[in-house]
Amino acid sequence: MPSNDIACSEDGLPKIMWRSTKQETQMQNFMQTINKKFGLNLESYRDLWKWSTENYSNFWEETWNYMKIIHSHPYSKVVDENAGICDIPEWFQDAKLNYAENMLRYNDDKTAIYATGEGQKLKTLTFKELRCRVALYASALKKHGIKCGDRVVGYIPNCKEAVEAMLAVASIGAIWSSTSPDFGVTGVLERFQQIQPKLIFSVEAVRYNNKVHSHINKLEKVVQGLPELQTVVVIPFVAQTDTDLDIQTVPKSMTLAKFLSCGSPEDPLKFEQLPFNHPLFVMYSSGTTGPPKCMVHSAGGTLLQHMKEHILHGNMTRKDCLLYYTTTGWMMWNWMVGALPSGGSIVVYDGSPFHPKTTVIFDTIDEIGVTILGTSAKCLGVMEEKGLKPSESHDLASLHTILSTGSPLAPHQYDYVREHVKKDLLLGSITGGTDIISCFMGQNPMIPVYRGELQSANLGMAVACYGETEDGLGEQVFDQAGELVCLEPFPCMPTHFWNDPDGKLYKKAYFSKFPGIWSHGDFCLENSRTHGFVMLGRSDATLNPNGVRFGTSELYTIIDSQFQNEIADSVAAAQRHNPRKSCEENRIYDQERVVLFLKMAPDVVLDETLKSRICLSIRTQLSPRHVPAVIMATEDIPYTISGKKVEVAITRILSGIDIKERGAFRNPQALDLYKNIPSLSDF
Repeated sequence: MPSNDIACSEDGLPKIMWRSTKQETQMQNFMQTINKKFGLNLESYRDLWKWSTENYSNFWEETWNYMKIIHSHPYSKVVDENAGICDIPEWFQDAKLNYAENMLRYNDDKTAIYATGEGQKLKTLTFKELRCRVALYASALKKHGIKCGDRVVGYIPNCKEAVEAMLAVASIGAIWSSTSPDFGVTGVLERFQQIQPKLIFSVEAVRYNNKVHSHINKLEKVVQGLPELQTVVVIPFVAQTDTDLDIQTVPKSMTLAKFLSCGSPEDPLKFEQLPFNHPLFVMYSSGTTGPPKCMVHSAGGTLLQHMKEHILHGNMTRKDCLLYYTTTGWMMWNWMVGALPSGGSIVVYDGSPFHPKTTVIFDTIDEIGVTILGTSAKCLGVMEEKGLKPSESHDLASLHTILSTGSPLAPHQYDYVREHVKKDLLLGSITGGTDIISCFMGQNPMIPVYRGELQSANLGMAVACYGETEDGLGEQVFDQAGELVCLEPFPCMPTHFWNDPDGKLYKKAYFSKFPGIWSHGDFCLENSRTHGFVMLGRSDATLNPNGVRFGTSELYTIIDSQFQNEIADSVAAAQRHNPRKSCEENRIYDQERVVLFLKMAPDVVLDETLKSRICLSIRTQLSPRHVPAVIMATEDIPYTISGKKVEVAITRILSGIDIKERGAFRNPQALDLYKNIPSLSDF
């Protein structure tokens, strides 16, 4: 059991929030396997991480062996170590495998999926039942002409049918891509039109915040915008049965029951044996500053990385149950499903996390016995604002881990979780992204959780914090802000971007900052003593007044922790002036100032007294250089559909650049609030 001793560590280190006393974890077992095979004496996680990145070919081979990857043909070579990361080397050459076969390696009566959510009764699906359902879907897909390499998409909520469909698509070697029902028609078409799918799975309606939202009209428009579609399968999600569905206006449509009736229950589930690099998922960039880029992720790379993260970093076993509050439009859905090879259970939850009761997530944890809860910093912030204290109202005996991603987790949120959720609990702030469909840093059962820090870089991920140098090559820095980079190749890099045959978009996205080095686009700081990380926001949203760079999250931490009763939300952006290049995408500016926009709490006015208090807090706790040049109120703050603030879009608007692609925004009308603000015209 984790220790209750949360004393401060030695001078200068952050407060320890959690420390494991387990003598044996799967990561420790893995380390001993490495020691025995290679005659080493690795003793700490840091030792293991260094070995994994300095000997990455051996590390990934041993990960393959430890995870018992199911395959029909062996690999001839793990990777060409003479190739650099920017060469995007091929992994596990000549190997043949199937992602779905590895997902469905268990075939017994243990529960694989719990399906629940707002307005839903709890349903379960065993591993044996899941396998049978996937077989039926796969048979029906083949009868509808879907073959290896075809694209099948989901405009679909987080439900068991989404998992069944995705695994069936993977079993026959087709390619899966999905967005959630909260995406508007434009956002969906900006994504799906690029990959030309043949079949789409969707629903007739969804339920959120105690309201039913019909999906038929949006689905009809999406189908009309995808001329290559041959089949539209509509799942009764709010409706009780197929007979309750009215889908006559949707072209090429049929109910799920009719679709599955085309398949044969007697058809054996055949797993197409495919190369390690065979396309599995198409994921999308945010699309907040241009058309979404289509990132193609491989079956083998996704499988191996997710198993490493769940089994080694998450210490998942068959006793575990993972509930990640996500949608099918966020990579955390793919990541969550990737836990199935551990033999543990997953919970697919759709709807509001606060209806019909504000405690519904914690009710679900106790009802099912969830051991790992995944959420976001934003969701934890709302729980804190609502005054939830589940440690007083719920048992939560099963819960041993909470994971958070999507945006940086503020130090005060570590306090909230420890004080009001559960004391003996690993709070893992994790980060990575759609670009790698996984994590660069995350939870770790071998080392402490320090307040405000991500625990560590993950195994096999040669990440560092890089500062800029005069020659442009960059250098590793500690205890100061810099760019998050990765120095060595890893299997879950995208194999390519769709419709990018010469790789120019790919190279520009990750390798234009530092030659030969993956630059992830995040601003961070690595603690030289703990080797934990602090995330400081997107580097393209980094503020740089008077040549001093700092991250937006540094300001948000002050606002959220000290002014939560007066300020509902905040966003910081740069207002730039005097561009020396005329091209919108590559402007260089002589001047920059920071503007902090505040969405005020009800009945609170942003007066000069409050502004002065904010400036004093920022100056005292950060530095005079962090104090915004302008602080002003705003009615709304734009977010992406996945819940991320869009500082870059606001910066572009303040600099006179129009944001044309708006399909990725949850509230696109909010962008117009930042156009032509009279009080900012003096700059």
